[in-house]
Amino acid sequence: MINIEPAQRIADSVFRGLREAVLNGVIAPGSKLSVPALAEQLDVSRSPVREAVARLISDGLAVETPRRGAVVATITPVELAELYEVRCVLEGVVARLAVERGSPGLADELDEILAAHRAALDAQDTSAVQHCDETFHIALREASGHSYAIRLLDQIQSFVRLGMRTTMVFGGLEPAWQDHRNIAAAVRLADAELAERRARDHIVRLRDSLRERSV
Repeated sequence: MINIEPAQRIADSVFRGLREAVLNGVIAPGSKLSVPALAEQLDVSRSPVREAVARLISDGLAVETPRRGAVVATITPVELAELYEVRCVLEGVVARLAVERGSPGLADELDEILAAHRAALDAQDTSAVQHCDETFHIALREASGHSYAIRLLDQIQSFVRLGMRTTMVFGGLEPAWQDHRNIAAAVRLADAELAERRARDHIVRLRDSLRERSV
């Protein structure tokens, strides 16, 4: 089901609803984004739906095809590996800046996320594991205060979420938690260079796993 919330501009609400439906897999990669069908489903006029679909295309979450019109984008393992090339640099930068800027309470916040992540792993709750994984990285980004890096990483994360719909190998859930624990330890030590190196190593390991999958 696609959920939309009341808003001043119905097009904004439709866009947010469609975007989340795409990222959560409610609308699968390769699915046609039919403006008439979506307008009927959402009980809105075609104009806001048309605008929302255009924004999805602009954001790279949908593509225009010759005969089918707009469809949800498909991110391949090769493309994900390329995204991770960029992500490894940016995640390293925000980890270093988060330590250098001495965000109060960051180490405790990361430890709380790690505890929730550990509990989700033990419960084999994949959805909660993914949420904790994203929350950990978001906490570091926000603590960095680097608006451009945050914006770029948010966009990359959207593509990663979309790519997860067709690519399921990410180097193992347990190793990812261990990587996060090592990054958090560097933050608590206030070692900016170590935090940057460990954050980059974490993403490089995931990238290498993707490359192995694509061979």
